Amino acid sequence: MHEVRKTRNIGISAHIDSGKTTLSERILFYTGKIHRINEVRGKTGGAKMDSMDLEREKGITIQSAATYFEWKDHTFNLIDTPGHVDFTVEVERALRVLDGAVLVLCSVAGVQSQSITVDRQMRRYQVPRIAFINKMDRSGANPDKVIEQLREKLKHNAVAVTMPIGAEDAFEGIIDLIKMKAIFFDGDRGEIVREADIPGELLDQATTRRAQLVEAVADFDDTIAEKFLMEEEVSAAELLPVIRKATLALKLTPVYMGSAYKDKGVQVLLDGILSFLPSPDEVSIEALDQDQNEASVELKSVADKPLVALAFKLEDGRYGQLTYVRVYQGTVNKGDFIYNMANNKKIKVPRLVQMHADEMHDVESAVAGDIVALFGVDCASGDTFTDGNINVTMQSMHVPNTVIELAVAPKEKSGQVAFSKALNRFTKEDPTFQVYRDEESGQTIVKGMGELHLDVYIERIRREYNCEVEVGQPQVAYRETIRQNAEFNYTHKKQTGGAGQFARVGGFIEPLDGEVEEGYEFVDKIVGGSIPREYIPSCDRGFKEQLRQGTLIGQPVVDVRVVLNDGSYHAVDSSEMAFKTASMAAFREVYPKANPVILEPIMKVEVSAPEEFQGMVIGQLNQRRGIIVGTEMDSGYVVVEVEVPLSEMFGYSTDLRSATQGKGEFTMEFARYSPVPKLVQEELIKEYQLERAEKSK
Repeated sequence: MHEVRKTRNIGISAHIDSGKTTLSERILFYTGKIHRINEVRGKTGGAKMDSMDLEREKGITIQSAATYFEWKDHTFNLIDTPGHVDFTVEVERALRVLDGAVLVLCSVAGVQSQSITVDRQMRRYQVPRIAFINKMDRSGANPDKVIEQLREKLKHNAVAVTMPIGAEDAFEGIIDLIKMKAIFFDGDRGEIVREADIPGELLDQATTRRAQLVEAVADFDDTIAEKFLMEEEVSAAELLPVIRKATLALKLTPVYMGSAYKDKGVQVLLDGILSFLPSPDEVSIEALDQDQNEASVELKSVADKPLVALAFKLEDGRYGQLTYVRVYQGTVNKGDFIYNMANNKKIKVPRLVQMHADEMHDVESAVAGDIVALFGVDCASGDTFTDGNINVTMQSMHVPNTVIELAVAPKEKSGQVAFSKALNRFTKEDPTFQVYRDEESGQTIVKGMGELHLDVYIERIRREYNCEVEVGQPQVAYRETIRQNAEFNYTHKKQTGGAGQFARVGGFIEPLDGEVEEGYEFVDKIVGGSIPREYIPSCDRGFKEQLRQGTLIGQPVVDVRVVLNDGSYHAVDSSEMAFKTASMAAFREVYPKANPVILEPIMKVEVSAPEEFQGMVIGQLNQRRGIIVGTEMDSGYVVVEVEVPLSEMFGYSTDLRSATQGKGEFTMEFARYSPVPKLVQEELIKEYQLERAEKSK
């Protein structure tokens, strides 16, 4: 049985094309997990961690893949995550269950928009990280610039613990600044690690950089600070524990350098993970005690306490549902009975496996700190499992809002069953892929994080379910909200034979301005029993239901507070139904008086193109209602940061390519919702009314 102390649960996160999957591939090779290296876009079938056909064709990671391996008598669980913002939920769930992370950065491009996003996710879950500056062999490699960006853009206390020997095509190896040794990677694939003395011409530079490292570490330890001021030698044995402590406290980010593609620097990075990233028992883990009104309780990463495990990812395969689980406390054995805290169902664990990308290796048991998969267990993503001796749940993860929607339908009637199966499976697997039926048009609408996100799922329906799909035009997920307070006082009366219906509700609605995450708040200010207590939840439900569809363009209404402060009831004719109906009608009546507006998703877009196309790029963005936030020049390229409404971004990739001779590229992620201009609002309302008129014919 491996010790918890000797376990590392780590993730690899980065911007697209920084080399995460290439790095994972090298790690698996050097740790003996695979015996041949395949490149991401290679002819031999693609990288091990990109096991889906689509991933291999597009050369991108779509799903996070888990694996495990041994390195220097430590057990590693590794998750390789996607870099594309459309699959951000994959990064989110991986970071939710990991103890440490490697932030991979390109030595030329440095900190890019998606690096900022994954860094924000790491902060959300308080994940300690080390940085790896990859692609040191590329022309234009500049690690000092990247370290500077880590400090400025991400506010990291970044400090280099290695430095390169040469750069670009002269990149030969690295210097370990802690041990003050040169390290070279010999053999066909860099598998032989050779330590040597630092080359004479680099000794001064290495000494200066080590002094900078000692100076940064001195802030966290008085003995080192004293030695630094007295200009005395600080040994590696003194530096290591202090760097580790500062990294675990998120106060320091050690920076490594190398080139995964050229097989240099990967083994040193693995040693760095052992030295500076936490084992499961060094991380504080909190759960919510259901018996104590969701009070926080601390869990311990030990095998002999009651079991607590979190299902963080689902996959529906040929053999049924595979549930990835992180064990936080206790032990789970094959054949055990466990309880799903979401519905208190008792489940038997029929099979336990450790995942190696798409291969499964059976295991008999898993202990605190392990990441394993359960077979044949029905649950949802985010469910907590226990052994029945403890009543706690783990906090769920953050799921970002969807911003784009499409109408989809199977081409042939015969494909209906396969189509429904596919949609059910994908919505279960991915919380950011949502499906609903538009009652008015009878269409099936899918919602997601971006065009690529939905394209991938439509392609998967075609391939995995052999079902051709008809796809409508992409639609933007608009929202509606109000700008001012408005009062309501509505009486609902219905008299038919027998018992009638009676309910009166009074109060006001006001803008919330994003103070509440859900975007809706109900405040009960009823005094003196003008509405009986048992009817108040029905009023809340009525308002909530009406918020699903605003009257401007039929989109959900957000950021509204409803205050109920008056009403009246009838001893015989009042009912829950009457109060729910009254609340819905009251909201419909008061909504136009509250100055309603349409909100649209604004995207943060980063465009990079050769300098000579700067004018064209900015001109195109201005035409698309873009607001330029900043421009930067960088080794012959211009990087433009801009905020653009999502509705203006359809077809942008084609325009950008044709304007920049195919050399421009862009990334895009959701920034916020913002009111649309008056003219656009009028257009949208007119379109909506025309559509409704068409449907009612």
